[in-house]
Amino acid sequence: MLENRVYIVTGGATGIGAGITAVLRSYGAQVEIFQPETCDVRDPVQVDLETAKVLDRCGRLDGLVNNAGLTGPIALAPFLTVDPAKIEDILATNLKGPIYCSQSFARRAVERGQPGAIVHIASVGAFAAQENASIYCASKAALVALTQAMALELAHHQIRVNAVAPGDILTPANAQIAPSRYPRSTPAGRRGTPREIGEAVAFLLSDNSSFTTGATLTVDGGLLTY
Repeated sequence: MLENRVYIVTGGATGIGAGITAVLRSYGAQVEIFQPETCDVRDPVQVDLETAKVLDRCGRLDGLVNNAGLTGPIALAPFLTVDPAKIEDILATNLKGPIYCSQSFARRAVERGQPGAIVHIASVGAFAAQENASIYCASKAALVALTQAMALELAHHQIRVNAVAPGDILTPANAQIAPSRYPRSTPAGRRGTPREIGEAVAFLLSDNSSFTTGATLTVDGGLLTY
């Protein structure tokens, strides 16, 4: 489905990102991973440099998955007491990072006259509030809006932009957060897996979704059905 294609996955070595990377590779894709120790997505200069290196090394670049983000306990803070530094850290990673990475990828795709696909990893927190996560939820809601606006602007360049909004996915970052902490429960009766998010991402990157752009696919076990 993705044979011989090259994708950048930010945060692709851990958590949901590791599941995405594994699934894309299982479909024949080459995945280049941006982790904090190799590329700080909050730094547009560094992002542009690393994106150029991938293109030079691989000879092509077909898409981007903006998965890197602050989530779990590190992204939680009561609204009344959250400090400016934490606000900036969440927004810089969860919103500015995807903007910088998308600009770097899309500019090169346009220059080369090549189509492409971008997938943002949002969250059900974009649609349903979570306790002590006001800044996190705001960053993910902004990512959904960014998905639609980018899709509109980039459509005539044959670059599709979509998002996946995961529900309660079991990763090391959130393993200590009990599902019962929130008033909603997952109708499917279990937590999702990173590979299930990877399957959704693979679909949105593939030609099977060639007429899909500006959409956000919820993968949440029915969490937002009520």
